[in-house]
Amino acid sequence: MKVLAIDCAANLCAACVYDAGAAKELGREVRDLGKGHAEHLMAVIETALRAGGIGYRDLNAVAVSIGPGSFTGLRVGVSTARGLALALKIPVIGVTTLEALAAEGAEIFPRRAVLAALDAGREEIHAALYDKALVETYGPSVVTLSEATTMAIGTEAVLVGTAAPQIGTAAGRPFDTGPVAATADIATYARLASAREPGEKPKPLYLRGADAKPQAGFILPRQGHDPKGRKGDHDPKKRDLGFGKDHGPKGKVS
Repeated sequence: MKVLAIDCAANLCAACVYDAGAAKELGREVRDLGKGHAEHLMAVIETALRAGGIGYRDLNAVAVSIGPGSFTGLRVGVSTARGLALALKIPVIGVTTLEALAAEGAEIFPRRAVLAALDAGREEIHAALYDKALVETYGPSVVTLSEATTMAIGTEAVLVGTAAPQIGTAAGRPFDTGPVAATADIATYARLASAREPGEKPKPLYLRGADAKPQAGFILPRQGHDPKGRKGDHDPKKRDLGFGKDHGPKGKVS
């Protein structure tokens, strides 16, 4: 089975082709973009396919990172993966960034509990805890640094993810640590996806709403509210009660 894996969860825009039968990566393309995943993703995918020496019709499944991660990047990656799978009539399989990072930590420190923790800003951490068999026992969820530290100490977990240094500092002790990154290697997503049966169509994993806010110039003022701070005029004698429709006696619409 040949799997195309896509990852736009963080700064990287990545794709690779993976031969599950041979347990071998055939080709990849990874670009450190920060932003602009939508403009580059199809070119990244096509470069990975060329490097692997195959075409779209040779694919048997699509894997995609579903987050947590960049709000916009996740939408780009998941929608592209689902669109390709629909067009090619092949399954699409989602893999979280937390489980992918945990799998890499388990490769370095086998048979250990793993706490995958990503710095989400606002003094929040996106976390998931996995047991010695890499079975998820907690999360994915938003936790505080204190809560993440308590989990790490209580389970003697291996730490992975961008919040690992913060947890070590808060605990005042060292931990065995795997990748301190916002996302896993692209081949890890392909490998994990190839080992599972397709389920529901993947959706972006948002543990909180988008950071984007409406621009001030496009916020409509509330009725009767002056944007400069002056109180609205609520004198009923000055209201235009005839706006839009002809009102009959006693306020009934005629």
